[in-house]
Amino acid sequence: MTGSTTRSTSRNAERGRAGAAAVLAVLTVATATAGCKAQAAGSAPAASSSPRATATDDGKPASPPSSPIASPSSAPPTATASPTPKPDPQGTTLMASGSEGKKVRELQARLRQIGHFDRSPTGYYGTVTVAAVQSFQGKRGLTRTGRADTLTWQKLLGMTHEPTAAELNPPTTRQVAKPDKRCMTGRVLCISKNSRTLSWMIDGKVMSSMDVRFGSQYTPTREGTFSVYWKSRHHVSSIYHTAMPYAMFFSGGQAVHYSADFAARGYNGASHGCVNVRDEGKIASLFAQVKNGDKVVVHG
Repeated sequence: MTGSTTRSTSRNAERGRAGAAAVLAVLTVATATAGCKAQAAGSAPAASSSPRATATDDGKPASPPSSPIASPSSAPPTATASPTPKPDPQGTTLMASGSEGKKVRELQARLRQIGHFDRSPTGYYGTVTVAAVQSFQGKRGLTRTGRADTLTWQKLLGMTHEPTAAELNPPTTRQVAKPDKRCMTGRVLCISKNSRTLSWMIDGKVMSSMDVRFGSQYTPTREGTFSVYWKSRHHVSSIYHTAMPYAMFFSGGQAVHYSADFAARGYNGASHGCVNVRDEGKIASLFAQVKNGDKVVVHG
């Protein structure tokens, strides 16, 4: 009886120890796998239980969208305002290189009144006008831009008077030479190399005069008595491929014609032998009056 009881007790103890071991094993496995929850690739790790966690930890700022969240250890962000462009102290540009028209002619006439423009107004804003404006600006303590801006124009108006018709459209920039005796009869284009002028004359009377420019020493304008044999309003040189508006041919390929280069650069350049006119309005009027057969006299 006693032996049977002892064996029974021993079996119960073994069962108890086995049960306890099984429970311990389950607890051990559960503890080891507690931090291994699967998460999708690229997803954020689980939120920490640290008291620093806030609703903005996902990177979305709580304040204005453009302002980053400052960490406790970082300095507060400094607001930077975008620079505001400074206005030109001399104001808006009214005229500049390449401009043309009545206002440019007035500008040139006013500059001429006070000695900054040494020729007749042309109405074209070329390099000579740029230099004249720079000269005026330099003398008045302005930035030498060469552009006729608001301040430059206001100062010029204050120092000059409104140009007269003769100041706006003088016959030439130079004194017209005494006509050659060959120019005193008939219809004649009387051209003087010495005075650099052309006078349109009828029976000894000067009808109009204008500035002209001649060929260089390598391509001189021929002197002598000729006659107009061909007129071409929109002519383009077949040799140099340059425009020769209002061309009136008098000796081979040499002609009297308008020159945009002469209007822009003045006597800093030269022709290839032609007689250049820089006032387009004047040569347009002349072209309408001259006829084939009219005389041309080119003299020194």
